[in-house]
Amino acid sequence: MFRTGPRNLITDVAGLSVGNAADARLKSGVTVVLCDEPAVAGVQVLGGAPGTRETDLLEPQNSIEAIHAVVLSGGSAFGLDAASGVQAALREKNIGVEVGGFRVPIVPAAILFDLRNGGDKDWGRYAPYRELGYEAVQAATADFPIGTVGAGTGALTSGLKGGLGSASTVLDSGVTIGALAAVNPTGSVTVGLSRHFWAAPFEIGDEFGGLGYPDPMPEDAKKILLKYRDRHAGTQAEGGNTTIAVIATDAVLTKAAAKRLAISAHDGFVRAIWPTHTPADGDLVFALATGRSGIELGADAAIDLYAAAGATMARAISRGVHAATPADGDLFPVWSSRQ
Repeated sequence: MFRTGPRNLITDVAGLSVGNAADARLKSGVTVVLCDEPAVAGVQVLGGAPGTRETDLLEPQNSIEAIHAVVLSGGSAFGLDAASGVQAALREKNIGVEVGGFRVPIVPAAILFDLRNGGDKDWGRYAPYRELGYEAVQAATADFPIGTVGAGTGALTSGLKGGLGSASTVLDSGVTIGALAAVNPTGSVTVGLSRHFWAAPFEIGDEFGGLGYPDPMPEDAKKILLKYRDRHAGTQAEGGNTTIAVIATDAVLTKAAAKRLAISAHDGFVRAIWPTHTPADGDLVFALATGRSGIELGADAAIDLYAAAGATMARAISRGVHAATPADGDLFPVWSSRQ
């Protein structure tokens, strides 16, 4: 049986902290995962409309072995500026790869589209994401809120507000795995228009309502509910999608194994969101391995890790939507208001 870590957050993985910053008027924000020490990393993109920075260097055949932070941001392509703010904050702390006497923080980033979500995007000449990235670093801690915070501030799903979710799992091997997701898909996280989450079989306790699957399944369970088709909330949010996430472990992994971890975590998207990985989503998972447990996994234990990656990610996605809170100007209701 899976069990959660003490916080049920990605920061149960030793060596990580998370910071959030947001602008309520903008209905958007930034989330940063900071590594106490450089972490082995990988990435897998399966959505058809990604927006990224510094992802090529994470491929196993490329030279950089470890990174210093990962950024998840709202703002579509404008949100990529958030990584510059994070990089500036890390440089002030003298964190980075030493190259020719200079310190260069390695900060991959990904964005989600939250421009059409009811927020005021009239920010003038420059978007605010660089400053939000800097602020997120200053706010980094092991204990952080989920829901309508950070990169999940303006997130939407089909018919419901999205949000920032996180979860953790402790395996029998002693390894911990954690997930963090900014949940903004074109698809739905619930079975039809019910309160029941698609990820119900993986829920631990009542971390996202404890409702299980509906019995019997509702007639609309097989209906393809898309954000831009949905009329249940009385509005549309055209062209605004993507779930971006981080999966992390304290196991000792190579870059190739971290890539495999990111691939496996996408299984959690499939178990929590339907449909997912569409041409209208930029779905992406970063993987981090801090190695702080000192445990190198054999073949069987590695399979357990990759299975837990999918389950933990599915839980994090559901928890993000479950924890969303209402705000002025929202286009969609929150999960807690659904009957």
